[in-house]
Amino acid sequence: MFFGLYTPKLDDKGRLFLPAKYREAFAEGVVVTRGQERCLYVWPTAEFARLTERLRDLPVANKAGRDYVRMLFSAASDEKPDKQGRITIPAQLRSYASLEREIVISGAMNRVEIWDAEAWNAYEADREPAFSDLENDDFIPPM
Repeated sequence: MFFGLYTPKLDDKGRLFLPAKYREAFAEGVVVTRGQERCLYVWPTAEFARLTERLRDLPVANKAGRDYVRMLFSAASDEKPDKQGRITIPAQLRSYASLEREIVISGAMNRVEIWDAEAWNAYEADREPAFSDLENDDFIPPM
């Protein structure tokens, strides 16, 4: 499970250090792809494979499913962390998420999200009031 916020820097070659806390989960490789709200999703390879299996069950006639699969997979890049725990973010994905030097890595349960720091701060400020007002029965299944 991934949680927490981290603020590594993106280097001139488009690489970043994965938080040490996450490195074991990512040791076998990661898939980096477009996320929603102009962030990037980083999945452990095995978790991305599980997602892929679920998406295979979408009917081809489902337009929303086709669109989602196209957007997710067309930009996907498999990466293997180097010995120092760095991965390279491809230029196309850096452009999509407007990543410069200052970034935020956010744990998001079964994946990690990479955000431009300013975009994250704006998103967090915008969503905090709605988060504070949520009731458990708004969307969380009962335990």
